[in-house]
Amino acid sequence: MKIGFIGLGRMGSGMAANVLGAGHEVTVYNRTAGTAEGLVERGARVAPCVADACRGEAVVTMLADDSAVESVVFSEKGVIASLRKGAIHVSMSTISLALAERLTVAHANAGQRFVAAPVFGRPEAAAAAKLFIVAAGAPDAVDACLPLFDAMGQKTFPIADQPKAASLVKLSGNFLIASVIEGLGEAMALVGKAGIDRRRYLDLLTSTLFTAPVYKTYGGLITEEKFEPPGFAAPLGHKDIRLTLAAAESLRVPMPFASVLHDRFLTLLAHGGETLDWSAIGRLAAQDAGLEKV
Repeated sequence: MKIGFIGLGRMGSGMAANVLGAGHEVTVYNRTAGTAEGLVERGARVAPCVADACRGEAVVTMLADDSAVESVVFSEKGVIASLRKGAIHVSMSTISLALAERLTVAHANAGQRFVAAPVFGRPEAAAAAKLFIVAAGAPDAVDACLPLFDAMGQKTFPIADQPKAASLVKLSGNFLIASVIEGLGEAMALVGKAGIDRRRYLDLLTSTLFTAPVYKTYGGLITEEKFEPPGFAAPLGHKDIRLTLAAAESLRVPMPFASVLHDRFLTLLAHGGETLDWSAIGRLAAQDAGLEKV
């Protein structure tokens, strides 16, 4: 396929590299100059502007938040203004339900197709093509994107015909991951204050009751306090919980613990956690217990 790839952060660069490695013709665009050098060496073309990344069958956006997606898609020479009729915009960012709906309508009005395909996985999974991809949109559009998804991930889950469904599933998943991080932090603070070795405790948990990768990955980060450089920055975690609460309010679904997580992220950010991984909320319980300085 001939595609454009917009957004070459820690996730996007690995994803674009895997699409390129699978034999697709890739044109990349990123606001920060110099980030595409490695991809160019492997055969990618650099687009000087967003419009030049929208000349193919599909364009993928992997951007930080709603604001970044809106600026790329709705600008005068953005994705909607530049993508040909029938071509597909694949949004792989974690965005709000409201924006997913707006994109769906705007692309339909322009005669284009829209697929929401957010991913589960950290930068190392993106680089290794081990992402899990949640895809939603018209079945023909999702099917057309499967070669791209196969290049980027280990499994794709078509979830619904409406793109906003993928956004909701992604937000709910990030809520659950943040819940695991907070739970691990509290449990480790409890046993740690009693003098129990946290590494042995984590080995017990992840060898018996909680063998899922999420416990091993985030338990390890909390135990070793490996919060820099961030694989997923704390402000983005805060953003996702805020979007989860907004979705819950729109659907009239009480989510009391999401409100707790929202406050935990605010606490982390208030104490200078802007540059830390979102798993750093897992050390707040230890600070509350007097085990670490705030």
